Amino acid sequence: MPGIGLLNEKALHASLKQWYARPGDRLEVPVDGFVIDIVRDDLLIEIQTCNFFTIKSKLNNLARCHRVRLIYPIVEEKWIVRSATRNGKGAVRRKSPKRGRIEDLFWELVSIPQLLLNPNFSLEVLMIRGEEVRRYNEGKRKVRRGWLIEGRRLLEVLDQRSFGQSADWLRFLPDGLELFTTSDLAARMNTRRDLAQKMAYCLREARMIELIGKSGRANLYRVASRDL
Repeated sequence: MPGIGLLNEKALHASLKQWYARPGDRLEVPVDGFVIDIVRDDLLIEIQTCNFFTIKSKLNNLARCHRVRLIYPIVEEKWIVRSATRNGKGAVRRKSPKRGRIEDLFWELVSIPQLLLNPNFSLEVLMIRGEEVRRYNEGKRKVRRGWLIEGRRLLEVLDQRSFGQSADWLRFLPDGLELFTTSDLAARMNTRRDLAQKMAYCLREARMIELIGKSGRANLYRVASRDL
């Protein structure tokens, strides 16, 4: 998913925090030198709308001594809202043909795969319907033809998926896929090979799959031979 500016992240972040919080939760709590979005009893909850790398150190430090849950939204259905331009063209609201998938998580997860080994760490994906608000800037015609992303809005949470145990992560692998290359994985999942490569990297770093050799020039994997 493409990066967004700080203002854009704050708008979506605030909506998600409001949606996710329960009565009794504490918000914006300092813990071990960090400010935590939501504290629920002994659970620290962090909401991140993009770029896991920027919170890698924070998550690693907190997960040493605390239970940490990372919340990540994926836009399954996106509506694009364009404001009126100076030349008289009116505002437009249209549905984007692009749809997010749960597997898109791995675009970001490559920054923190070792955390999947930590029993204190869990992750929850929120599949959402959202709006992307764009405004026209005459001076930025070389960037998206002058249409700049001004903000993102949460319209609805469509689904929630939680990942904590190895078995949760291994459900990404299609049934019956015993020995596989990333090309096999991409074909079975009907996704891009570079995303399948990121998935294999994360699962291998988390010791859930293992490299056993080659199939031609491609790496050959299988589920790690240990109790999961």
